[in-house]
Amino acid sequence: MHLPTVKQLHYLCTLAEYRHFGRAAEACFISQSALSTAINELEQNLGVTLFERGSSILLTPIGDSLVKQARDVLNQLDNFLEHAKQSQGAFQSDLRFGVIPTIAPFLLPKILKPIQQLYGTNKLYIREDLSPNLIDMLGKGELDVLLFALPYDTGVFHTEELFADELVLCLPQGHILNDKQDVSIRDLKSQDVLLLEDGHCLRDQSLTACNLQARDLSIPYQATSLNTLVQMVVNNVGITLLPEMAVNANITHDTNAQIRHIKTKRNINRSIALVWRKNSPRAEEFTQLGEVIEQHRV
Repeated sequence: MHLPTVKQLHYLCTLAEYRHFGRAAEACFISQSALSTAINELEQNLGVTLFERGSSILLTPIGDSLVKQARDVLNQLDNFLEHAKQSQGAFQSDLRFGVIPTIAPFLLPKILKPIQQLYGTNKLYIREDLSPNLIDMLGKGELDVLLFALPYDTGVFHTEELFADELVLCLPQGHILNDKQDVSIRDLKSQDVLLLEDGHCLRDQSLTACNLQARDLSIPYQATSLNTLVQMVVNNVGITLLPEMAVNANITHDTNAQIRHIKTKRNINRSIALVWRKNSPRAEEFTQLGEVIEQHRV
């Protein structure tokens, strides 16, 4: 038995992800026949069948186990290279940066230029996606660091909290709560509250921050973006909670939406944080990155 090559492990993991020889080959920038040959050679070398071939491509039990180990090996190789690069100083590598949709449009315009200045001629790759997808990509080594909102279960990854982002109430003009001196969490239970659909962490963060359950509320509409929520509010479908960073970025511009703070003894907010793998050799670099983000967020 010969040791698998790095390319073979990469091809293995890519095929396991796409479950399609054509798409996996395209992602690896090789022909489908070359990918098939490489996987066959790997199986022959290991003496096991990694995939079931048919109308769909399925991992065998041993294939599933070996893919997980292959990803660990590839991550360790990445760390090996990063340790070498870090000896030359921080910000000497490309940055693969994941950001959730309820942060990206409001914070990125303020922080992109200073981040680009940090990394000089190195490339900055940005991926905007939902929290579970970004966590999965971070674990696979496809991303280096995430700009995230807490609370969220980040599992085994390191979280570096940067700053608090208050959640504020967005109301249509003439709404009954606009005339109330102090709006409380109890007031929300009698209203139609609009939330983002499942998969957006802000949905759960809003409920958690207000100590509410979805069953406590009348939820007439679930949106895919904060901009859609604002339009629903303006058209009197209901009220919603918005991150203060979105309000500061003028998400309600050219609308008659009204913003109110919720009066409560405890903070109604989410925590903005950076998330990275605990064994990343770039931990010090990411801590400095967080300081730059916090400095330029306003």
